[in-house]
Amino acid sequence: MSDDMALQSMVTAQLAWAPQVNAAHIGVSVRNGVVTLTGHVDSYAAKAAVEASARRVRGVRAIAEEIEVRLPADKKQADDQIAERAIRLLDWDIEVPHSRIDVKVEHGVITLSGTVDYRFQRSAAEEAVQRLGGVRRVVNLIAVAPRPADEADRTLILGRIADALRRNAEIDVARIRVDVDGDHVTLRGSVRSWAERQAVEDAAWATPGVVSVENAIGIAP
Repeated sequence: MSDDMALQSMVTAQLAWAPQVNAAHIGVSVRNGVVTLTGHVDSYAAKAAVEASARRVRGVRAIAEEIEVRLPADKKQADDQIAERAIRLLDWDIEVPHSRIDVKVEHGVITLSGTVDYRFQRSAAEEAVQRLGGVRRVVNLIAVAPRPADEADRTLILGRIADALRRNAEIDVARIRVDVDGDHVTLRGSVRSWAERQAVEDAAWATPGVVSVENAIGIAP
């Protein structure tokens, strides 16, 4: 069995196993480690769950996601209703600075804009609204604003990222190189899976003082 065929089998098995995923209408193809997901689901949250599950499989180098959201008639909602619920969810989420985020809904597509201090706040806002009924897609235009100058010290950022990487059991720190230029971080090296690659990037983004991250880490199972 070729590497691509084996990877296709593993991704298909992962989707069938994941309890939050209904893989009945999902197709999986693989070429040179790039996984293409096709088919349709009944919500945007289901679409996100399929992609997240596929990324956890070792050997996945990249994902091309071509899944269509087909909302059942009983799940379709007016844009103003979706907007009201999105605002309420952001207000309740303690990780989201809701007063700094704007919400726009058009034809079931939610667009988020504004500025936050950390990448995890940007991600938390998107994760909060993608679970809403009636949502076809989420466009996240939230920017990560620069931190004060004393937070952007190169040595401090390097130390904080190194500590975060060492605490994460999923990451082999010896294979990772971190370069810091002001508030910009570049990640290099190799990891065993897409999930490990994302874990390294998340650690960098969560570090105070970081405004942008370039992830040049390769995947070598």
